[in-house]
Amino acid sequence: MLVQLLLAGDERLRRVDLADRLLITQGGITRLLAGLEERGLVSRQTSAEDRRVVYTELTEDGRELAKAARRDHLAEVEALFAAPFSAGELDRLAELLERLAPARAPDA
Repeated sequence: MLVQLLLAGDERLRRVDLADRLLITQGGITRLLAGLEERGLVSRQTSAEDRRVVYTELTEDGRELAKAARRDHLAEVEALFAAPFSAGELDRLAELLERLAPARAPDA
């Protein structure tokens, strides 16, 4: 959850958006956020535009923990998927994967 907040444009998301991204229920997100808030990793912020909207926002401690978790995760993914290939093979793989980019583009 902390990494999802880190990746959000302004490091904050509505609870419903967090639940959707993490594929968990509203009840589950509430419990998870309560624990993170208690640890000082996230805070609640009311929207200035609509007081009914409450955002979950990273604190400085949450931001640092999320950055470390993301760095560790990316290192593990690289070790698992990139380590078996040579530099040349990775370059070729990148070329081949570029072909998929147009297939992912939304219809205009």
